Amino acid sequence: MATAAASLRPLTAAAARSQSSTSFFSRRFALLHLASAVPQAQLFGIKPLQLKRMAAEEVLVRSTGNIAQTSTTISQENALEWAKKDNRRLLHVVYRVGDLDKTIKFYTECLGMKLLRKRDIPEERYTNAFLGYGPEDSHFVVELTYNYGVEKYDIGAGFGHFGVAVEDVAKTVDLIKAKGGKVTREPGPVKGGKSIIAFIEDPDGYKFELLERDPTPEPLCQVMLRVGDLDRSIEFYKKAFGMDLLRKRDNPEYKYTIAMMGYGPEDKSAVLELTYNYGVKEYDKGNAYAQIAIGTDDVYKTAEAIKLYGGKITREPGPLPGISTKITACLDPDGWKTVFVDNIDFAKELE
Repeated sequence: MATAAASLRPLTAAAARSQSSTSFFSRRFALLHLASAVPQAQLFGIKPLQLKRMAAEEVLVRSTGNIAQTSTTISQENALEWAKKDNRRLLHVVYRVGDLDKTIKFYTECLGMKLLRKRDIPEERYTNAFLGYGPEDSHFVVELTYNYGVEKYDIGAGFGHFGVAVEDVAKTVDLIKAKGGKVTREPGPVKGGKSIIAFIEDPDGYKFELLERDPTPEPLCQVMLRVGDLDRSIEFYKKAFGMDLLRKRDNPEYKYTIAMMGYGPEDKSAVLELTYNYGVKEYDKGNAYAQIAIGTDDVYKTAEAIKLYGGKITREPGPLPGISTKITACLDPDGWKTVFVDNIDFAKELE
């Protein structure tokens, strides 16, 4: 499941510009990409920012230091209690693709996903598609982003793979081969275990691990990210995000350790797989993978808990300009981005 890290590579200017136009999650969230944003002084008491479309996310990150804190400070004990009792689940994972129609065709025909919705934002020159194995209000789904004219992205060495549970790995691999898909690891037992797996790549080079399992309510079951300090990451995701450590496995023969983190058992819910490769402290994240979105009952308390346990808030909690949906965004100790979305507001977005 783990591969050697590539050498660190800085983003080119073109890559940085293309990275910033990814949407967060729903149609009205496109406001984050507007060249002229709604004056944020009305919401946060700061001077209006002149936002350039292709640098919207970066400007939002830089501006957070001036945004007034709107939530009440809480203790570590209260923050830990809140993170554990909050109603959280993984909503969707966001990443960029170079040919949206080709990717949709691959996911629906080879992986059995359904196209849940698609929207085009021509004034901002991007299109989104949401795909998964069930409705967004109850399933973890993928949000694909196509930026007009951008055909290729750098996936980097930090992102690992997505996991999809299937009843028959060999049969699924045969189907993918018949459709012209790329198989990078033939079906067989996982190294050091008995579980049957295979690895494939989608048209953009994103890896998918196929895991042979009994029928599950959440076939899109994993997102694997590489981290530089596994124990630090486990503590962060337990305390700041309220996740449980579902299992941890060391593989000294292959020099890596994994930890499964999530809000429910692996066979019934989507989980985060953190991988530590011996001796590798930092990874190039590229500009293809964007973030995971997680639901919460209170973005203000969530942001406080994240701050207390070492996370970096890149978007202070509050409503998005022009709409009522409340979010907060943060980076984990390795720089992986997560966006927390108010559960009630998210449900309204899907109406």
